[in-house]
Amino acid sequence: MPFTIVYENESAREADPALFDKVAQAAFSVLGLKPAAAEISLLTVDEQAMREINRDYRGIDKVTDVLSFPQEEDACSLIEKTSLLLGDIVICLPRAAEQAAEYGHSLERELGFLFAHGLLHLLAYDHEDESEAEQMFALQEQILQGLGLTRGEAK
Repeated sequence: MPFTIVYENESAREADPALFDKVAQAAFSVLGLKPAAAEISLLTVDEQAMREINRDYRGIDKVTDVLSFPQEEDACSLIEKTSLLLGDIVICLPRAAEQAAEYGHSLERELGFLFAHGLLHLLAYDHEDESEAEQMFALQEQILQGLGLTRGEAK
C-alpha cells in the first residue's frame, strides 16, 4: 500500500512502528480508500511535551492522549488522486499506558485505538455531535476488531 508513516519517538517508552502500519492499512481498507501516495507524521511523546503541544496549539493547558493536525479538509477525496501529506498525529505514550491499565486491555490495543482515532481525524472524521461520534467510534472499533485488538484483553 502506498503510504508512509514517518515515526519519531521523544518518549522514554517505545512503541512498535509496525502496529501503526497495520492500523493504517486496516483503516484504509475499512474506508475503501486506495491512496495514490500518502504520508502521516507520527510523534510519540511524554506527558510534559504533550501538555506543551496541547497548550501551544489548542490553548488547553493539560495533558491529553492523542492530538491530530490534518493538512487537508477533504483528504478522503484527494487521497486517491494525488500524493498527499495527511497530517500529524501526536500520541502521549505514558497516558496510553495508563489508559490501557485502566481499561484492562493491552498497550498495543490502546495505541492502535489512539492511532486509529487520530488517523480518522486526519481523514476529516469528527465527533462534535452524537451522529458523528457514533460513526467515528464504530469505524474505530471495526478497524481494531479486524486486527484482533479487542477491549479487555490485557497482554
